[in-house]
Amino acid sequence: MTSLFRALPLCILFLTGFVGLAWGSGGGEQTLDLTRHPVGYMALAIFIVAYLLVMVEEFIHLRKSKPVILAAGIIWACIAWIYASHDIPHAAEQAIRHNILEYAELFLFLLVAMTYINAMDERNVFQTLRARLVCSGMSYRMLFWVTGLLAFFISPIADNLTTALLMCAVVLALGKDQPKFIGISCVNIVVAANAGGAFSPFGDITTLMVWQKGIIPFQDFFVLFVPSVVNWLVPAVIMSFAVPKSRPPVCDVNVSIKRGGKIVMALFGLTIVTAVSFHNFLHLPPMTGMMTGLAYLKFFGFYLKKTHKKYAERPDDYDPEKAEEVLGDTVAFDVFRKIARAEWDTLMFFYGVILCVGGLGFIGYLAFVSHVMYEGMGPTFANTMVGILSAIVDNIPVMFAVLTMYPEMSEGQWLLVTLTAGVGGSMLSIGSAAGVALMGQARGYYTFFGHLKWTPVIALGYAASIYVHFVINAARI
Repeated sequence: MTSLFRALPLCILFLTGFVGLAWGSGGGEQTLDLTRHPVGYMALAIFIVAYLLVMVEEFIHLRKSKPVILAAGIIWACIAWIYASHDIPHAAEQAIRHNILEYAELFLFLLVAMTYINAMDERNVFQTLRARLVCSGMSYRMLFWVTGLLAFFISPIADNLTTALLMCAVVLALGKDQPKFIGISCVNIVVAANAGGAFSPFGDITTLMVWQKGIIPFQDFFVLFVPSVVNWLVPAVIMSFAVPKSRPPVCDVNVSIKRGGKIVMALFGLTIVTAVSFHNFLHLPPMTGMMTGLAYLKFFGFYLKKTHKKYAERPDDYDPEKAEEVLGDTVAFDVFRKIARAEWDTLMFFYGVILCVGGLGFIGYLAFVSHVMYEGMGPTFANTMVGILSAIVDNIPVMFAVLTMYPEMSEGQWLLVTLTAGVGGSMLSIGSAAGVALMGQARGYYTFFGHLKWTPVIALGYAASIYVHFVINAARI
């Protein structure tokens, strides 16, 4: 743990260095170099303190959005004050509007995706899958592989956090008498979910940011499929030998998808197609297609709400034992309830991070670090470091910093940084949202040090995935 805090200054240098030149070389009003100004030092200190609070969220139970939102407001207020005192009143305003626009596109996209996930959860889609796995009668070793495989293939469509929580619920239900199985399966799920999200624009926030920026076409992300598989399989094969071969007790759980659940799944697929089509063929932001897809769910929700009363008042028309499946719920479907259940703390966290990093970039802090990393040491080294640092510092500010700097790289190198930022967090339990969430869900079974035990084999998978990317995607490098 001590080594993490020793590495923290390097992480901060890396983050702030990447964004240092973003506005200094752009058009528009004159900008000031505040890197040696007291405001610059104060902004950096505020960001470090805020992010330390984010890193210890699990222990102090302070939601991660609170410190970064406060830090963002203070940083930009200080910047605006300095610019106003130099009679450049609108430069900071233009800069922060640029950051807010980027956040708004990400926010609306994620809000729709979260709403659909919550709607499918309410329709018992995930609970049905979980029940079938729990009562499948498979051995612990087979369940280790099945939960990992499902985590890998569900996370590109849903998100890695939701997928990890779902699979963790399965192993918790089955491994009550096998704590070793729960711990190692949680490690496997985190690695699989992060790897699965790396080859899809929908699977991880970092890939979504790269796609929305227009750097890599939608279809080109899928060339990362094989490297992502390698990233998961290498540690999974090694860890599987430590999984017990025995079987959990047989059970019988009867859970079925509620009325309209399958249609909600289909509408989510149609929404993804709409977002991709809007971006690829009409050159509109992907969030425009996602918001259009939200209308699909709203109209279907209206239908479910109107027909709910009809089913509820005629109980003789259906089998009473299947009442819940037919009605969907004792309360009619309401899409705004699904929106309200979105991960608002996560969405607000993104706001704080984007504005904090954007503010440090506007200040121009430690720009030489980005020059050293990408021009001095080369993009391959820099992009590999992105993944390593994302195991300590959240991958979202790291990737946003890279996108803000926008170094000149080939598509193969942009794919590399997308891969490393997506899977690098698997090396530590605190390196990804999936890992942090599972430490809370499987408290006592899945721990920081339990994950750290397998870090060397996860790092081996990380290195192998980079090597495979260079071999099969050599023409893009």
